[in-house]
Amino acid sequence: MPQDFVENELLRLREAGLYRTLRRVDGDQGPTLLLDGREVVNFSSNNYLGFANHPVLCQAAKAAIDRYGCGSGASRLISGNRALHEELEAKIAEFKGTEAALVFNSGFQANTGIIPALVGPDDVVFSDALNHASIIDGCRLARAKVVVYEHCNVDQLQRGLQEAPSDGRKLIVTESLFSMDGDEAPLAEIVELAERYGAVVMIDEAHATGVYEPNGAGLIAKLGLGGHVLVQMGTLGKALGGFGAYIAGSRALRELLINRCRSFIFTTSLPPAVMAMAIAAIELVRKEPDRRAALRRNCETLRRGLRGLDYRLGDSGSQILPLIVGDADACMKFSEYLLSRGVFAQGIRPPTVPLGTSRLRITVMATHSDEHLRRALQAFEEASAVYSKFDE
Repeated sequence: MPQDFVENELLRLREAGLYRTLRRVDGDQGPTLLLDGREVVNFSSNNYLGFANHPVLCQAAKAAIDRYGCGSGASRLISGNRALHEELEAKIAEFKGTEAALVFNSGFQANTGIIPALVGPDDVVFSDALNHASIIDGCRLARAKVVVYEHCNVDQLQRGLQEAPSDGRKLIVTESLFSMDGDEAPLAEIVELAERYGAVVMIDEAHATGVYEPNGAGLIAKLGLGGHVLVQMGTLGKALGGFGAYIAGSRALRELLINRCRSFIFTTSLPPAVMAMAIAAIELVRKEPDRRAALRRNCETLRRGLRGLDYRLGDSGSQILPLIVGDADACMKFSEYLLSRGVFAQGIRPPTVPLGTSRLRITVMATHSDEHLRRALQAFEEASAVYSKFDE
């Protein structure tokens, strides 16, 4: 039968150890979860600052629904451009220190729309080998020539820039804090190369937004590079606790994307409650710096404890701790073993990460207590023999 290919594809995924299923989460998204009806300590959330269930965000969302209703009704260019959109964009621009901002419905939607709006078949995109799938798909949709350089390898990036045609645009795109490895891109070196070779830079700050000093605006702000980056992209649904995404940059960039970005033009705009939550979250980032400090303390405690148990962590100094297992099937068995001990640390497999690098992506939250961390380290200590067997 023609439809048999669906069952065959599912069988192939199962045999390769890449079959995925959905788990049901009940209750709020906190340091503990009700996962498939059982309470576990949550080390698999991007809710880094604990804002997803913050009462200030909840109240902002309720007030917005009471005033504006539930839906926005249309795309921004039809009748869906609300006062809250413009208020949120002004708040983001102030937060990021740019002239303007534009909100999108998700980070994936933003990246797949922005790149094709900036470059085309006569241009070249330079993309880090470990960039997010949304960046990869955005490059494909642009139909530009794509040069993939080794992860954070600025020497290889420089060679690519040197060999690129002199005509046409050159765009360098990278994450600032990589979502699966938790390491930082060499942004200062990338910006310097871009300016030397006439390229422009797009930085995805999805996992950096909210967590870096001095004000939570991201790694670009921490390094003082805002004036050298054409596109600062980030999300509202990770450390900021809500949903959606943004770009921050010049007024001209904003106007170009309004006119050229298909993923912005052809979609219903964000609903009022989501935008009200984001406005409240940006204010909380400014008002509650202690959360960033708590996040750093918790990261260091867990990282030190895991290394003390001889676990092989990636080169991460952030809230994302990749514990490399290697084999996809072994990785998922290890994750399930921890879950049986009450610790939820999701296994990540290809194609999300390269073959042979399956890992637990352990994520830390500011709201994890000392007891949560103690329980996690106890579970990892009990699992160390299992991990050693997988790591042979």
